[in-house]
Amino acid sequence: MAEPMVLQVQQWLREHEQELLDDYRSLLQIPSIEAEAEPNAPFGRANREALDFVLRRGYEWGMSCKDLEGYCGYAEFGSGESLVAVFGHLDVVPVGPGWKYDPFSATVEEGYVYARGAVDDKGPTIAAYFAARAVKECMPDLGVRMRVVFGCDEESGFECIHRYNQTEESPKFGFAPDAGWPLIHAEKGIANLGIVLKPSPGSMSLISLDGGDRPNIVIDLCTARVKVEDAARSGIEGRLAEAWDRNVEWTWDGSQLVVTARGKAAHGAWPIGGDSAATRAVRFLMEVAPDADKDFYTELLELTQISGAGLGIDGRDEVSEELTTNLGVVKTEGGIVRMTFNVRYPVTWSGETVRDRCIEKLSKLKGAYTLTDFSDSKPLYFPLDHPLVKTVCDAYVAETGDTKAPGVMGGGTYARAVPNTVAIGTGWIGDGEAHQTNERCAIDSLFKMSRIYGRILVNLAHQ
Repeated sequence: MAEPMVLQVQQWLREHEQELLDDYRSLLQIPSIEAEAEPNAPFGRANREALDFVLRRGYEWGMSCKDLEGYCGYAEFGSGESLVAVFGHLDVVPVGPGWKYDPFSATVEEGYVYARGAVDDKGPTIAAYFAARAVKECMPDLGVRMRVVFGCDEESGFECIHRYNQTEESPKFGFAPDAGWPLIHAEKGIANLGIVLKPSPGSMSLISLDGGDRPNIVIDLCTARVKVEDAARSGIEGRLAEAWDRNVEWTWDGSQLVVTARGKAAHGAWPIGGDSAATRAVRFLMEVAPDADKDFYTELLELTQISGAGLGIDGRDEVSEELTTNLGVVKTEGGIVRMTFNVRYPVTWSGETVRDRCIEKLSKLKGAYTLTDFSDSKPLYFPLDHPLVKTVCDAYVAETGDTKAPGVMGGGTYARAVPNTVAIGTGWIGDGEAHQTNERCAIDSLFKMSRIYGRILVNLAHQ
């Protein structure tokens, strides 16, 4: 029964591909990185501009729109008791160095659009928005309400979706286009551990260690500064001559050794895909440290292990496998080193377990480490036979012929914050990775996503 409607929706999308591409590039050109709050713009002026852009389109398309004080907004159409909803986000992570094009130019090259947010999450969000619009145009008497929600703080706190949940209803079925195909049926728990270190004096004393902007991004640039006693300098200089790391530079500033390390940014949910500059910097210090100070730097290095072993929190379960951790931010203030570790823990664990194990481990270390801050976003898990899971999987198979199983991920999406919602796929091999330099999306992928989302929306409406 639904198949003729699906084909009609997809034909409408094919006829409006240029319009979709134009709006996609316009949205990408808005630098919606979280910034200082302004009136009715709690996450900065650029995020407000991005939200205004999509809500303006909703009004133009004849949808009913609502702005929730700039935290988020939505466009809705249809009638009936049941609500089918899409949850996308307009904010993006900072860009970092090394881009081949201006990251907010939305430059097109050989069929790809290069921009921050190309795949996370402006591309999938605008593709789903056009899919919903196609349903509205082709199926005006659908019998359900359909809503597209636009968040502005997904990358740094979820305040947007928390605001949504305060006053707005949960959907009968919802999806967040912000993950892998066909969908993610389990999202690991996400905990942030704030740990402070008070370095002890030594012959090579740690003065500062600084790098990173967000807990959920692998640090790509880190600078360390240590003070070296005169008696230890010759030995350290000898080790510097033998030390090897092409991504680390060092220089003397009087009695202080300054080390600058470069790595590769990646999403904190998959830290092995990046290269931590903080780990490189600390490892370099460990290698050149005098014997009396080597244990201190070894212990600090072990804390950066992505398995979490250095924090005492390593482990796994059968559904989501290994825990991972990422030292995403390290800052030195007043002689105190503050570190934020972004932890993705198994779905059968609790955040309290992670916290307590970390506290126990820190108490056994030689260094003066203290857990001062802790936040937790609980795991998400949908059985494979859930109707929402089956509907998304069936739609994906119908469009692609690919029968891959639902996945598990360490990333956190709106699905964990909204009942009856799963995170679904966004791009394919060749499209850029989220949070990385030169993020990109193929134009054909954008169009293909819109058609798959259209099929999913039609099928959910008939559940």
